[in-house]
Amino acid sequence: MNKPEFDDIFMELAVNLAKRSHCIKRHVGAVLTKDTRIISIGYNGPPAGTHNCDLEWPEHGCPRDSKGGCSLAIHAEQNALLYAVKNKTEVKGATMYVTLAPCLACARIIYTMGVERVIFLNSYAEYKGIKSDEGVDFLVKFGVKVERYQGSIAAVTEMI
Repeated sequence: MNKPEFDDIFMELAVNLAKRSHCIKRHVGAVLTKDTRIISIGYNGPPAGTHNCDLEWPEHGCPRDSKGGCSLAIHAEQNALLYAVKNKTEVKGATMYVTLAPCLACARIIYTMGVERVIFLNSYAEYKGIKSDEGVDFLVKFGVKVERYQGSIAAVTEMI
């Protein structure tokens, strides 16, 4: 019997977590691991106790900020890291699996927290229509190992 690789297990979990998102615009999931153990999970959405965008504003999503972004959302990567820190879990040396390449703001946080490896499923640049994955570029420049997921669930890209 062939056992699945941990990368496949964790990315599949990130894909499933993305389905929990209340965001109208994009569903993103993240799994934070260390030594083949899950230390935290996250998906994009508003802070707990505020509004669920798909319920409060089902047609257009939440109000936009001055730059056109979601005024309420916390990104999946941020949620995973915040939950880990809130629960006093050490994230230095961790690996993050995320369904969308980190934006530049998330990349800065990922680097600052000491995450050593990031595996992403979909390109943020392709999604946003920009020339490069700025967050990936930032992480690579400062020594974080980053790779695009090429495993067995790549066919689920359209699911999220």
